[in-house]
Amino acid sequence: MVDGDLEGTFKERYASLPTHLARAPGRVNLIGEHIDYAGLPVFPMALQREVRIAFRPRDDGLVLAATTDESYAPCHFELGPHIEPYDDGDWGNYLKAAVQGMVIAYGLERGFDAVIDSTVPVAAGLSSSSALVIATALALADANGLEPDPIELAELMAAAEQYVGTRGGGMDQAISSGASAGCAARVEFEPLRIEPVPVPPDWRFVVAHSLVQAHKSGGAREGYNRRRAETEEALARVVGHLELPASVVRTYRDLLERVPGPEALAAAETCLEGDLLKRFRHVVTEGERVARAEVAMRAGAFMGFGMLMNGSHASLSDDYEVSIPELDELVGIARDAGAVGARLTGAGMGGCIVALCSDDTVDAVLQAIQDRFYAARDRLDNLDDHLFVAEPAPGASIEKI
Repeated sequence: MVDGDLEGTFKERYASLPTHLARAPGRVNLIGEHIDYAGLPVFPMALQREVRIAFRPRDDGLVLAATTDESYAPCHFELGPHIEPYDDGDWGNYLKAAVQGMVIAYGLERGFDAVIDSTVPVAAGLSSSSALVIATALALADANGLEPDPIELAELMAAAEQYVGTRGGGMDQAISSGASAGCAARVEFEPLRIEPVPVPPDWRFVVAHSLVQAHKSGGAREGYNRRRAETEEALARVVGHLELPASVVRTYRDLLERVPGPEALAAAETCLEGDLLKRFRHVVTEGERVARAEVAMRAGAFMGFGMLMNGSHASLSDDYEVSIPELDELVGIARDAGAVGARLTGAGMGGCIVALCSDDTVDAVLQAIQDRFYAARDRLDNLDDHLFVAEPAPGASIEKI
């Protein structure tokens, strides 16, 4: 059901009522950071926080969109295979990314009027942008009588989102489009595959925002893209050192299918140094942690999963260098209060942490983070936007109103 805020804003803006509601969840990545674009599996979970689009199909090729948040200016543009972007950082570029990708793929002609609402914190590393892209694509598909396969849509939107200038790997779109309720998922690439993994019912994942935003369409983009370039250069050098065919070994997955992880790391230590060695080491060891984490979750190995999260954070801080003091502080508070594991989640340089707790410890962890981090900064306003327990949610959907 569409809520009154969405419906009321729509009626006020367009003098009519919406006919459909598209929704797409944000996500918290439990483990497997900065390795999706290396071709290695990752392990995210969709959130109960989501982007919702109330819309009504049009008879022409225009897209008109506004949000329930008045701080975002309305936007409008025409469907086409080459849509001129707005300025860097403009939220409307995510709509344009989805629409341009769908038009190129399917030759769509009908636009829509829309009002958008989101409960996913922006620039928090919880994939609000990809949720918006997926929801927009679903709305446009429905307006044109299409029902795209969730995996096909995710692959298409992973490529389309590069319109905003960030070279992501596809995890965010995959889990937002194809998640199963009550489950995390192993997401694999080339071809894209999603394998649900039930979350043990007594595991609790606490998400806490560092209060530092990391806009992937803005200032943080250069840092993300530089690290991706470094991981690719490191791979190319190791492949050359091992005299493997570069035309065949194109990703870290290709390499690790041919060379065991310890051997690959030994080769890297011979031919790499500095940042390139660090980036290579993070990708290889993080890939190993993902494989072990899936086994741990299936077995209900609570402590084991937590230890892998701790190892991931150390690697992201030391080798990938995307943590910041606020993220490290949140991780420390969560662990001190009883979390068995905690790590930054998302691309880093701001955003959130995720901490694994039990039913017995979750309240203590929430209280400690509230007191020692948010209250200490006099930031108890809108606390539910910054601190919550993640619930494994289903993927994107569309419904008639």
